[in-house]
Parts: sequence; structure tokens; C-alpha cells
Amino acid sequence: MSKLSRLAATSRALTESSVDANPFVQFDHWLKQAEATEPALANAMTLATVNREGHPGARVVLLKDVDGGGFVFFTNYDSRKGDELRHSPRAALVFHWKSLERQVRIEGRIEVTSAEYSDAYFASRPLGSRHSAHASPQSAVVPDRAWLEERMKASADKLGNEAPRPSNWGGYRLIPERIEFWQGRDDRLHDRLLYRRASDARWTITRLAP
Repeated sequence: MSKLSRLAATSRALTESSVDANPFVQFDHWLKQAEATEPALANAMTLATVNREGHPGARVVLLKDVDGGGFVFFTNYDSRKGDELRHSPRAALVFHWKSLERQVRIEGRIEVTSAEYSDAYFASRPLGSRHSAHASPQSAVVPDRAWLEERMKASADKLGNEAPRPSNWGGYRLIPERIEFWQGRDDRLHDRLLYRRASDARWTITRLAP
């Protein structure tokens, strides 16, 4: 292995001694690095849920905040994912940052954010996005695109520049119980460090085989 290759391999190393004891601090560190190399959508994450029959579903959503001990995203509460989270308030998240050969896997329970918290975020959205939240019955079957556009126009005509948050739209917070940091390495001998929340709210770190 050349000197350059050895340096690259070392820079990608994920070791127990190099990570922060707090997984939220470690996540923030990785997210900031991802924002520098993947500025378009470094906060994109796959959200996996389970329906009433136990069938899984997954889709990409955007992380909007990390606060209150959890990872926050927003959506229509009447959407497919909203229905699934009502039935089974547990979920998994996956971040993948190809440029850094990294993944973060998060599993835990779901709670609904407060109305005040959701109101504050909704007010920060562009006006068009706020009208879209009023116009779109997310996940429902609709006649065609023209029907949606007519609903959008009706919302704009009725609500103008106000467009307050609809009652069926808001935030969810995933409170993690497991957070795994995955770092790609040569020969597929990848690094995987798993944080697990102990009963006393502290975190333990263990290494998993790739």
C-alpha cells in the first residue's frame, strides 16, 4: 500500500477512541462534514415504518432539527407514514453520505412535536410550500395533476400570504435507542460502532462485525 493509500485509510478509520461518548455530538460532527461534501441534501434520510399488517414501508424525508434528544422531521399526519406511525410509533432512519463512505442508522420511538413547535417551523417555510400543505391530501389517490393545481390555486386565493399550519400537518421526533455509525474501509472490512442507550440514560459503545 502506498503512503497516500495508507493516509486515506487512516483518515477513514472509525475507532472507539476517536468517537465522542455522546452519539448526538458524533452525529453533528459527521453531518457538518457531509454538508461540506454533499451540500445539496446532506440532511436527506430514509424513514422506515410498519403498517397495521406488519408490512414495512420506506421513503426519503429531510431532517429538520436535532433537539430534545431526538431527530425531527415534518409531514402530513394523514399520509401513509402518518397512519403507520399512529399505529406503531416506532421507526428507523438511515443517512447515507456516498462522498464520505458513511452511513448512520438510527432506531427508536416516535413522539409528536408540540403544536407550538410545528407552528414555528411551518411559518418559516416558503409561502408556496405552505399552500401545498393545505392543497395536497398526501398519499391519497387523486384524479390528475390539474386537480392538485386547482386545489393549490384555491388555497392561495383563500389564504393569501397567511397560510397558517393545517391541523393535520406537523412534526415527529424520533427518540433513539440505537445509533450505528458505519464507515467504509478497504477490502470491505468496514467499521461499525453501535451506541445503545442504557437504563440510566447513558450510552454504551460496541463494535459490530462488518
